[in-house]
Parts: sequence; C-alpha cells; structure tokens
Amino acid sequence: MTEPAIGTLKVPGATLRYEVRGTGPVLLLIAGGGGDAGIFEPVADALADRFTVVTYDPRGHSRSPLDGPDVDQRVEVQADDAYRLLVRVAPDGAPAYVFGTSSGAIVAVELLTRHPERLARVVAHEPVLVSLLPDAAEQHAFFESVVATFHRSGVSAAMAELGAGCGEERGEAPDLSRLSPGVRSALQRAQGNSGFFLGRILGPFSGHVPSLAQLDLNAGKLVPAAGWASYGLRLYRPAACLAGRYGVELAEFPGGHVGVVTHPGQFALKLGELLS
Repeated sequence: MTEPAIGTLKVPGATLRYEVRGTGPVLLLIAGGGGDAGIFEPVADALADRFTVVTYDPRGHSRSPLDGPDVDQRVEVQADDAYRLLVRVAPDGAPAYVFGTSSGAIVAVELLTRHPERLARVVAHEPVLVSLLPDAAEQHAFFESVVATFHRSGVSAAMAELGAGCGEERGEAPDLSRLSPGVRSALQRAQGNSGFFLGRILGPFSGHVPSLAQLDLNAGKLVPAAGWASYGLRLYRPAACLAGRYGVELAEFPGGHVGVVTHPGQFALKLGELLS
C-alpha cells in the first residue's frame, strides 16, 4: 500500500478532503454513488508507479463537509470542484487524466465539456446520462420514483427499488471477502452517505443534460466505458450510446457497475491500458 499525502481544499460551499499518491502525470479518480476516495485505494496504489493519482471525497460525502445544510447537488458545481482540485495538484497546467464512475462519470464528462484544455483523456465508466437515451422520459421516471420512495419510505426501500430496476448483472456474484480494510471502511462510509446520495444527488444527476455541442468538439479525449457484467442493463446503456455517437469501441472493464471495488487488480490493469 502506498501511503498517500492528505490535503484539504476550500471550495465555494464546502471543504474537500483529497489524497495524492505516486509520481508522473496527474490521474484524478472520481467516485460515484455515495462513494469516496477510499473505494479507489487498491487501484490508486497499483497505478501510483506511473501516475500522480488523486482521489477525493466529493462535497457532502464522508470527510468533505458542506458549509451549511444539505442542498440538492449540481453536476456543474461538482465539476468545478474537480477543476479546482486539478489546479491545486497540477498548478503548471499540464493536461491531466480523469476517470469517473457512475455519478462520478457524469462529473468527469461535464469537466471535459468545460475545461478540455486541462484534460488529456477522460474515461467515463457507466455514466448515468440517461437523457441521451431514446427512452429518456421512461428512464427519468424510474429515477424519480426511486427518489420519491426514499422520501416516503427511507434508504432501504429506495435502494431495493434501485437495485431491482437496474437489473441483475451476469456472471458469478463477486467475492467480497477479500476486500482490503480500507475499502471495507469506504463502503461503510458509503452506506452512511446513502441518504445524501438518494435525496440530493440521484435526481439532479440522472436528470443532467450535458452540452453535446461541447462534447462533440472534444470527443477525441473521451473513452466511454462499461463493465462486462453490466452488459445491456440500464446503467450500461448511456456509455454504449456515447460509444455509438462517436463511432468508437466501448471500453470494457471487468466486473459490473462497481467493478472498481469488486475487481480492483484487473480494473487497474485495464485503466492503465486505456491511459497508456
């Protein structure tokens, strides 16, 4: 395990906690779904020999408190957070690599549309950009229903509805008994973030519409990606849609929607290949 340097960054409305490992070009990893820097620990360690790997707790999650009460989150604000963090860790302006997963991939795509000059490549793993799909109205209705269930019946009921609606991944269920202590702690924190995610992030993020005009201009830097086990499921489809739009092959990672947690070694190898 590579011991990270830990820092904090004051941003408008919050204070971000971040970790830095390794040397080389900057690689920023953005968690999704209530996750924080800790879910990336094994992947960050594996890539720290080639990259300056930066991970962080998004605003309102775990150890990155908001200045005031909880409010609905905006993709644009979290993309600005990521940009400010890049300025902090790469003040020379050298282009950075970015990987985002799930709602974090939405932030990564937004960052590309707003600050393409600061980015070398962006890997967007299963971004929940359902506004791109031909049945977008149906998809939005599903996520709105999950949020309504959360407000009516709580976290457990909403997560059950979300899991059922996202479908059963193919292949064998992953063996979680081998998770590192750091990842186990991160998953416990993610559980604690579930209410914030369901109540303040899932609705506005799944409803986000990126600037396709800006994305089209910078599509050469975008790598749409999805998990092998997610094939054909709800959370797989937006990445496949992006790959089709830009006529590129959809990058396939091991595992499913949370492959970065369940298959960290193979995941790091694939990410390193895509960024080489």
